Parts: sequence; structure tokens; C-alpha cells
Amino acid sequence: MSSFANWISPEILGTLGWTLLHFLWQGAGLAALFAVAAAVCRSASARYALAVGALVLMMVSPVVTFTWLKAQPNPVVSTGAEGALTWARSSTHHATALSGSRAPVAESGAGQATGMLWLVEAWFLGVLLLSLRTAGGLILIERMRRKEIKAVGAELYAKCVALQRRMGLDRVIRYCECHRLDAPAVLGWFRPVVLLPVRALTGLTEAQIEAVIAHELAHIRRLDCFVNLFQIATETLLFYHPAVWWVSQRVRAERENCCDDEAIVICGDVVNYARALTLMEEWRTAPALMMAANRGPLAERVMRLLGWNGGAGRIRVAGLAGSFVCLVGALLAGNAFLGIAHAALGASAPSNQEQKSSSVIVVKPETTAAKARTAQAAKPVPAPTAQPTPKPQTSPGSEPQTTSDGKRQSYMDAMAAAGIKITDVDELIALKIQGVTPEYIKGMHDLGLQPNAEELIGMKVQGITPEYVREMRKFDAHVGTDELIGMKVQGITPEYITEMRKYYSNLNVEDSIGMKVQGITPEYVRGFHDLGLQPNAEDVIGLKVQGVTPDYVKEMRAIGLKPNTEELIGMKVQGVTPEYVKSMQAAGFKDLECDELIGARVQGITPEFIEKARKHGFQNLTLDKLMALKHADIL
Repeated sequence: MSSFANWISPEILGTLGWTLLHFLWQGAGLAALFAVAAAVCRSASARYALAVGALVLMMVSPVVTFTWLKAQPNPVVSTGAEGALTWARSSTHHATALSGSRAPVAESGAGQATGMLWLVEAWFLGVLLLSLRTAGGLILIERMRRKEIKAVGAELYAKCVALQRRMGLDRVIRYCECHRLDAPAVLGWFRPVVLLPVRALTGLTEAQIEAVIAHELAHIRRLDCFVNLFQIATETLLFYHPAVWWVSQRVRAERENCCDDEAIVICGDVVNYARALTLMEEWRTAPALMMAANRGPLAERVMRLLGWNGGAGRIRVAGLAGSFVCLVGALLAGNAFLGIAHAALGASAPSNQEQKSSSVIVVKPETTAAKARTAQAAKPVPAPTAQPTPKPQTSPGSEPQTTSDGKRQSYMDAMAAAGIKITDVDELIALKIQGVTPEYIKGMHDLGLQPNAEELIGMKVQGITPEYVREMRKFDAHVGTDELIGMKVQGITPEYITEMRKYYSNLNVEDSIGMKVQGITPEYVRGFHDLGLQPNAEDVIGLKVQGVTPDYVKEMRAIGLKPNTEELIGMKVQGVTPEYVKSMQAAGFKDLECDELIGARVQGITPEFIEKARKHGFQNLTLDKLMALKHADIL
């Protein structure tokens, strides 16, 4: 310890120790603020920006705290351990000379200095170990860059460059194959390299490969590699706080969500992309310093892509309430910590007059005036007049309520009288904060609902009123609490259901939520009905998920096709576009039905392949013969 103390001045040592301690409550408060803000955000990009902002504030707050503590005039803070020991010895000398007894100030000051030294040493050791881990990762990546990758083939490279241009990327990007990895990944900051593992190239379809490459190019376009580097630095310096790791994990999760969204915008096939993610999850072997397409919590990403987020509303409600409680706790802990530190420093800090006085005590003879003051002080002091007893403050859960007979009762008693018995303090506080009143509960009970405390909080947060329940009961008399919360979260209004009931007379709650999640509007359904198609609720959700629009149907009909609902979904899933149909017709296949076109697309039959077969002398080619040639891999 003594050698380490020689590296850093006592002033810096003491200030750094206090800074590390203060960040315990500062980090918790910033994480709670982020959780509250993220709980009300629906967009992945907004949550990502909030998470990065919270991480930046976590990095800045110790710097601000260190600067502020260093500027304080308190000798224990400003002069560090050595100053504390010197002043303690001086104070002990004064106390001994005045009272003849020895106070243990020096011992406590020495103990505080030793504790700070141990704390800073432990922090420095943790930073050193994590830095070595990061350095090892960089060495591994550099070795992989030099020895384990090779350039992709010309055909695949052309597809990658075309995809890069579609995404508006002008940077020079290398595309390489790698046997070590099992999922596409990006490495490098200024000269990025997209690694395409051989296993993924052989185990995924062309559309899936294009989607995951688009995911990696989105990382490059968003400059995520630099944010990832900042995360590693923050995790290294503030490793001892769990909130830092949690916020950093949220940054990574939301970053993957943002790149998933961009990949879907480019490729347009949600289900195919989700299948690719599921396959690559089983192949996960990517170093932490690289960003791979199979990073992040897979189940959440797939459910989010497919719109299966029915429980997200309840999770946001619970997260919002829990985050608020954590925020209040962090602020109270910070206030208490500052108070304890201030009291400790104030009790040990000498007054200005004592600091100026010499350690030599001169005893002067007592003068007449001094004797008079002593006699005056010895007189009995009259008792102070009685002061009115201050009115005790009530806690959030104990504000008095007025009953029908004029009596006043606590909030807890009023809730119990309404049929809600609460023994958990957090639930009681959350109910009070959200404004859940006995009258609100009675209104729900009158409608036949019996929500528990957690459901009441969720309903109140989402703004569910008895009037809203009454309106929804007109469409479904048995709608429950969970369904109401789900409908409210998705913004389902009585007007929306009324319009949708024009096309689906037996529309249930589950289907209405599914339609709203996918953004299905009455206008969207009307477009299909105007074309003579009447898809049921399940089919219209499938059409919307695959991006089938009335305009797509019109284009297919304009070139002679009359697909039904199932064929439309199949054609869109396989990427059968009007351009593809026209090119097949131009190649001589003018009478192909929808299912034949789907089969041709699945087998990879293109006009280029047809032309290639004809150049080899094959004549009178039918679609079956072309598929046989393709399957045999003769050409």
C-alpha cells in the first residue's frame, strides 16, 4: 500500500476515494432515470439514444464529482490522507493540553486514510484486470484479421456492394470469409471488415444472407463500433457498479433492435429474417469486441420482429413503477450518504480559529471582567417556553380519507374497505403515486372486474377508465383486465373496433390487438374488399406482416394473375415481384400460375438461368425440366 500511495498524492487519493463512493448512489439514480424514461418509449432508436445518454452521464458524473470535491476547502477532503493525519495529530495535542485527556482523533483519521487507500487500490486492480481482458480481445481480433480470413468470391462481393449502395454507404468495406465464426460480424473501426462465415453461407438462403449482411452494414452506417468502444471503456473504469453493466447491456440490446429494423426495411421479409436469427443463435461464437447479427437476447428480438409483444405493456408498467421506486431510493440514499459524510467531516474539521492557533497554550490570569462573565454563566437558566408540537407528516399511503358517515380513515384502511388488502409497501406506494383511489376501484368492481394491486397500477398507468371499460364491454361482454390493458397499450379505441366490425362482425379481442400491432387500419382492409378479396382476421394479419398491399394485388392482376389470399402471402414471402413475373413472361413462360411462380422462385429459377440453359442447347424447356436441371446442379 505504501508504494501505491507514493504514486498518487494524498490529495488526489482522498478525493478519488470519495468520488468512487459517491458514484454508488449517482449511478443508481441515473439508471433509475433511464429506466423510467425508457419505459414510456416505444421506439428502439429512442431507447437506444436514452441508454447511450445515460452511459455518458455515468462517465461524466465521477469527473464532475472529483472536480467538485477537489475544490472544497475542508481539510479532510482537500488535503487527503496525509493532511487528515497531520491535522488530527494537531487536534489531539490541543485536546490533551486543554482537558488532560487523549481523544482518538488521530486513530480515526488514520483509519479513514487507510480505508480510502484500500478502496482506490482495489478499484485500480479491477481496472487493470479488465484492461488486460480487453487487450487480449484486441490481440485475438488482430490475429483473426491477419491469418483466418480471406476475400469472398466475385459474385457474392458484387451482391454485397449492391446492397451497400442501396443503404447509402460510401465507405470502403471489405467482405471476407471466416471459418472461425458462425454468424456474420463486423470488426474494425476505421477500416471495417464484414466477416461472412462459411457455415452461414451454406446454411442460410440467399434472402437470409442478404438480411444479415444488411444488419452488419447498419452497424457500420450507424458508427456503432465507436459506441461499443466507449461502452468497453465505461465498463472498465466503472466496473464495480451493477447499474453500469445493466445500462450497457440495454445499449447493446437496443442497438441490435435498431439494426434489425434497418435490415427489415432493406429486405422486407420479417419471418425469413427471424428464422435466420434462430438458426444463428445455435452457432454463437463471436468475440465480444465484434458486433455480430446473433448478438442480443434472441427471444425478445424475434418476438419484437414478429409483433408478439402482448406482455410488453405489463412489463413496461412494472418497470416504470419499479424504476420510480429505485429512483426515490437512490435519491434518499444519496441524501443520507451526503449527510453522513458531511456530519463526519464537520465533526472532525477544526474551526478557522483553531487552525490559526499555535500548539503552544498560554494560560493568562483571570481578569475581573472574566470572573464576572463566569459568575453570570453560573446562574440558573430559565426554562424555555413551551413550543407547539409540530404536526407529524403523513406518509404517501396514510393520508386520511373521508367515509360516507363523515369519519376520516387512512388511505390503507380506505383501500381495504374497497376490497384491496395490501401488505407490500412498494405496491402501496405505487398505487398512491399512480392515483388509484377507492372510488376508482369501486367503479371497476361495479363493472364486474376484480383487479389485483398490480393490475390496478397497470390500468391506471394506461389511463383505463370505467367509461373505457363500459365502451369495450359493448363489443365483448367478457373482456378481462389483461385484454383491456393490451388494447389500451396498442391504442385500440371504440371507434377503431366499430370500423373494423364493418368487415369482421365477430372480431374478438385477440384479433383486434394483433391487427393494431401490425398497423392494420380500416382503410387497409377496405382496399382488399374493393378488389373482391375478403381475407379473414388471421389472413389480413399475415398479409400485413408480409407487406402485401392492395397496390401489389393490382400490379399482379395487371400482368394477368389472379392470386387468392394464401397465394399472395406465399408470393410475397418468396419474393415474387411484378418485375420477376414480367421477366419470366419475357423468357417465354407466359402462362405460369401463382403456385408455379412460387415454386420457380423457391428453386431459384431466374431468366438468367433459363437463358444459360438455352445457350447449352436445351430446347422446349418446361418449368419442371428447369427445376430438374437446377436441382441436379448440372449448369
